[in-house]
Formats: sequence, structure tokens, C-alpha cells
Amino acid sequence: MTAETSQTLDRGVRVLKLLADSERGLTVTELAGRLSVNRTVVYRLLATLEQHGLVRRDIGGRARVGLGVLRLAHRVHPLLREAALPALRSLAEDLGATAHLTLVDGSEALAVAVVEPSWTDFHVAYRTGLRHALDDSAAGRAILAARATGNGHRPDPGFVITRAEEQSGACGAAAALVGLSGIEGSVGVVMLSGLVPERVGPRVVEAATEVADALR
Repeated sequence: MTAETSQTLDRGVRVLKLLADSERGLTVTELAGRLSVNRTVVYRLLATLEQHGLVRRDIGGRARVGLGVLRLAHRVHPLLREAALPALRSLAEDLGATAHLTLVDGSEALAVAVVEPSWTDFHVAYRTGLRHALDDSAAGRAILAARATGNGHRPDPGFVITRAEEQSGACGAAAALVGLSGIEGSVGVVMLSGLVPERVGPRVVEAATEVADALR
């Protein structure tokens, strides 16, 4: 038996998804065509979504995702952390390095979960909430590399390593999350500067795959 659903709510969610996938925004006519409804229905949907800050319209009348969506997105971070923690904890303990989950937030990379190894005498400190430009770290560069492929795959070799760039005297390795709709991010480690063991890269890719699977 099919569960009873709300047609209006379904259309509103579809509007948000269409706008999220459009860089330039969409006109009322374009939305009406994609939803197979008349323009009056679209006007009503947009007016309601605008009242909640989920949609905005520019001077040209094109509808775009509004800033209210960001407030909702921030509430998702605790759920993402919870799903990612087992893989991050295993990664940190296995490599003796600080593991982290990083997501794209606007034009920046944001660390939303961090796990430090329990058995090392020394390790690099890294904190949840740390922000930096996407090209300033292995975490962000892994995301940019996956974005550049444009096909939802990691470019070879599947991970990025930086040396003495994460923090003074530290290096990093990260692999992008792939195969997730609406989420851009990476899983990585920050470690003391020095020779990076060959297994670090593949191990980070493995952890990123585990996190992506947990988020599906």
C-alpha cells in the first residue's frame, strides 16, 4: 500500500532540488515546464518558499536557492559527524594521525569532524570548525580534484598529499567523498611532517569510501 503523500510538499521539494542543480537559477516558465504544472502553481510555490528564506529571486526574476537552506544544512553536520566517526576513528588509530571529515561550505573547506589517535606520544592538533580556502590543504585540494573530473570520480591516484602546508611542521593526505548527491567533502589525515608512508594514501581512500557508504 502506497503511503499518502502531499502533492504540494512534493512539488516544493522538487523546486528546491531543481534550483540546487542550477547555477544560474531558473525562471517561472522553466520551472513550470520541468514540473509539468502551470505557472500559477509555480508562483505559489515560490512565494511560500521565499517566505521561509529557502528561495530568492534576482532582479531578472530568476529563482535561486536562498540563504535559509544554509541554516538547515548546518543542522545536518551533527548527523554527518555521527555517521563518519567509526571510519575516522579507525583511520586515526591505524595511521597514528589525526583524521578529519571536511565539507564544502560556500567557497571554503570546513572541518566538521575530527578524531585524534589515542596511542601516539605526539600528533598534530586539528579542531572541528576550522575553515580554510579550498586550495590551502589536502582536504580542499582533494575536493577540487574530484570536482574537476566532473563525473563523480576521483582522479588518479585517488588522493592528494601535501607537505608542510597544513600547519607549521605538518603534512596531510585526503581523498574526496564521491557518489553522494548534494555533498562535497573529503576524508583526510594530518600528521607530523616527514616521510609519508606509501599506505597512507590508499588507506585514506578506503576511509573516504567507508564514510560515503555510511552517508548514503
